[in-house]
Amino acid sequence: MPLTGLRLVSLAVNLPGPIAAARLTSLGATATTVLPPSGDPLETLWPEWFAELHQGQRLLTLDLKDPDGAATLDTLLAQADILLTSSRPAALARLGLDRANLSVRHPALCQVAIVGHADADKAGHDLTYQAEAGLLTPPQLPATLLADIAGAERAVTEALAAIYQRHRTGVGGVREVALADVAEDFAEPLRRGATTSNGVLGGALATYAIYPTADGQIAVAALEPHFAERLHHALGVDLNTTELAVAFAAKPTAHWLDVAAQHDLPLAAVRDVGESHQAQSPL
Repeated sequence: MPLTGLRLVSLAVNLPGPIAAARLTSLGATATTVLPPSGDPLETLWPEWFAELHQGQRLLTLDLKDPDGAATLDTLLAQADILLTSSRPAALARLGLDRANLSVRHPALCQVAIVGHADADKAGHDLTYQAEAGLLTPPQLPATLLADIAGAERAVTEALAAIYQRHRTGVGGVREVALADVAEDFAEPLRRGATTSNGVLGGALATYAIYPTADGQIAVAALEPHFAERLHHALGVDLNTTELAVAFAAKPTAHWLDVAAQHDLPLAAVRDVGESHQAQSPL
């Protein structure tokens, strides 16, 4: 595996940290996750997801405010390549885990600090990051935890960048991932007008839209001219919203998926995952 031999210690609870640690583990890194005595809220809310994300990792529960717990962590860090955190800088400083202290005790250690904002001591959560970025349609809550999951992937990128930098310089460092910045980056198509209600990818094109079928809904993404031409020949109608709506409503979704396979068209059934998992939610 690409990261075989790389040793990761994660102190990051909730969602972005565990996802990032799981991704690094899947690439071959050896991971130890250190949990506080109170545990990880993720395990309380979604125990199966927590178990999946920590598969193949060593789990330890340590009280880092206790000298013995702090000493055990320090031993782990002496052997580690990457430290993953998701606490505010002030909290890390109180535990002696700020960069000034770590660089003295473990100069080769690479740290990836997942924080909420560039002003790292400002509070926030995925909902507030998306709200600030303009990604919400009130009163609807987000369909997914975009900033958390995308932030986890960015944390993996920053971890690899830190390791490469250490390879060139021989010295570890700290790379910071601000989840609010990740949400802002993902809102760029909206700010550019691509996905607004009258944007090319937001409803202006009849060939890039969602249409009701006889038993569901179909997503149509015939954006490029060659796809649009295939769609025209497959359906035999003009490519305007009215005619496409009538055509798609006449047949069930499975029929249109067969058409997509036969004509190499980017069509997909609209899947409603929310309703199917609603009964499993502890909330």
